[in-house]
Parts: sequence; structure tokens; C-alpha cells
Amino acid sequence: MAPATQRTYVIGLRCVLCGAEYAPTEVEYVCPRHGDEGILDVLYDYNAIKRDFTREKLANDPDPSMWRYAPLLPIRNQVPIASSPLASVGGTPLYRADRLAGELGLRELYLKDDGRNPTASFKDRASAVAVLKALESGRDVVTTASSGNAAAALAGMAAAVGLKTVIFVPETAPQAKVAQLLIFGATVLLVKGSYDQAFDLCLAASKAFGWYCRNTAYNPYMSEGKKTASLEIVEQLGWRAPDAIFVAVGDGCIIGGLGKGLRDLEALGWLERMPRLFGVQAAGAAALATAWQRGDEDIRPVVPQTLADSISVGRPRDGIKALRAVRRTGGAFITVTDEEILEAMRVLARQAAVFAEPAGATGYAGLVKAARQGLVGSGDRVVVVVTGNGLKDVRSAMQAAGEARRIEPNLTAVRAALGVEPSPP
Repeated sequence: MAPATQRTYVIGLRCVLCGAEYAPTEVEYVCPRHGDEGILDVLYDYNAIKRDFTREKLANDPDPSMWRYAPLLPIRNQVPIASSPLASVGGTPLYRADRLAGELGLRELYLKDDGRNPTASFKDRASAVAVLKALESGRDVVTTASSGNAAAALAGMAAAVGLKTVIFVPETAPQAKVAQLLIFGATVLLVKGSYDQAFDLCLAASKAFGWYCRNTAYNPYMSEGKKTASLEIVEQLGWRAPDAIFVAVGDGCIIGGLGKGLRDLEALGWLERMPRLFGVQAAGAAALATAWQRGDEDIRPVVPQTLADSISVGRPRDGIKALRAVRRTGGAFITVTDEEILEAMRVLARQAAVFAEPAGATGYAGLVKAARQGLVGSGDRVVVVVTGNGLKDVRSAMQAAGEARRIEPNLTAVRAALGVEPSPP
């Protein structure tokens, strides 16, 4: 069955460094004036979208996935969504967490659980867009560098449409994530080095072999997939925008994408107020938080050291979009320790039944610190985006949860383990 063709409202691409604009077909990835650093932003014809796409039409659309926002996506040819796993990307639940809100002194707290996506992470949103753009370009191989989640998402989405994948991951990636890559049929190259080295090698290989490249920031369309989470959040709250959104930050593409989605809603007149975006980084990989504190866009590389592999990034590739998203919305960057991340994993699981991997829990760890510092208060409605499921990193989950008790198969052992006497008959 041939891909279905739809209208695209994309009118151009703009360089975030120099402001140069290009037609959608003029460049594929980056601004030629700046080479690989020339990150582009996707431009839309909002007046045309307003004429053709309304909140009333959206309310009558039975599709709960990210594709309900198709006019705000850069897709011209879609795989038949009804017969593809891509149909279930997005539309993730937004849980109200009253117990946690009470403990933090907030009016309302919601958890956006993107671990419910098909490959169990937020990265499915961008990867679904990537494979469709790869099909548009006529490529049969798509590649990416990743610490794990983006790669697993790409491998899964590509398998759904019959594309081959070549994946570059650091050899330290959690085995559960490598297992996902292999089971989806990806060619997996474990790089003896950091994520940043894997990223550079992937770029070189994609140019040498002509593969379609999904790499964060380098491919401008990845932000467009990720922005759908902020569209969902506002719609799920009945078009009552939250006061603040917290999310973990590594490369910066997710928070930059959330900011893009909020700008889309503002341009359409669908946003009553702009939520403050809070980016949360591991203290051992805080290049963007440091730049934010200095008040500039001079993103200086660091040597990352954190158990949260998904945000263990020394050189954030989409840092400028991330910094601007936070500054435009009056938000902030916050850093948290690995110990605070592990505690957040425990709290989310035991008080909200959300099983998050370390990076997935980092946003909540940042909220705890923000509440303590008075950055959010009793009148605020807050959303925390949980970006990945805890089964992605079982080793860290066990570190957070502690060990199970081994006992002999008898009641005496149960009594000894629990320190209680059995109830009388």
C-alpha cells in the first residue's frame, strides 16, 4: 500500500545562528554558512493552518496519537497509519498526582508518562517523524547516534516501515537498550568512546554512505516530533496551560521541542498563557545549566559523569534552542545529583505508580528542588514530563529500589524476614 499524501504547511527553514532562511527543498539538514553547527528551525504558514485546522476539528478527531496534529508536522507522505505501529506514538497519559502535589505544596501536579510509547520512551515522537522523512527522501537506510533511547525508538519505527538502521551507541549503553536495538534488527555499532564521539562518527558515516541521518539537532525535523508532547499537555488540560513544565535535558532537543510546540499554540491563538519551561540536568553533565547561569549562549563542553545515561551529554547539540526556550518562557535550569535522581525514581514509583528510568525521573527531581527554592508555589499547576520507562535501565532501578530478600520456603522464614508474628486463626 502506497504512502498517503497530505498537504504540508512548512514554508521554510531558519538558521538559529544567523537567521538565514531557506526553502524546504533548498537544504536538508543544516545552514551551509555554519556547517554542522548551523541548526535550523522549521517555519510554518500559521495563517493557512488557522483556516484549515481548528480546535473544533481536533475535538472531533478520534485519533489519540501525535498524528492528530498533522497540520503542525513537516510530513508530506504518511505510512498508512492505521496498519502501522506508528499509529500509537504519542497520546500518552497525563496522570494527576495529588499526593505528590500535597507534599510539594502545589495546587495541581501532573505526570506526562512518555514511557508508555511503543518503545517505552519520549524519543518515539522524533523517530516516527524521522522514518517518514527518510521515506520521503527515498533512502533505504536511516542512522543515528544515541545513548540508547533515540536509537531504540528509531530501530523500532524503522522496522515498522521496512527501513534498515545503522546505530552508533557508546559501549557503556545499558544492555536493555542494546537488546531493543538488536531485537528490532538494527545493525548496532558499539563505539569505544562517549556519546559525543558516537555522534560525530555517525555524522561522518551518514555523509560517506548517503544514509538518512536522524541525529538530534543536526536534523531539524526532530524538534517537530518532540513538540507534540506540549501540544498534548495543553489539550489534555482542557486548553488550560500549566504554569510550569519540568523535563530532563541532555542534548536539549526535547525542551527545545516543547518550546516550539508552545510557540505553535501561541501563534494559533490556542494558548491562554505561556508555561515556564524548567530544564533539569544532572549535576555531572550540566553544560546548559552553566551557560544559563552565566546568561549567555556559550555552551562549553564538559566531561559527563552521571548514571542517567540518556542525559549524559558533554556537548549538547541542540543547546541554543534549549536555552532560548527556557529564557523565552521565564523558566530556569536546575541541576540535581545522581542521589536525588535515584530518590525521584523511588518516589514516582511508590507514590504515583510511574516507573521511570533515571533520566525519566530527573524532571521530578528538579521539581522537588524548585519547590524547595520557591521557584514554584502553592498556586501553580505543574506538569513533569517522564521521558522513559524504568525497564530501560534495570541496573539503576535496582540501585534505587534496593535488593529483594531471599528466604527459605517456610512460614518461619517469612516471620523472620518481616519481623512479625502470624495472626491467630
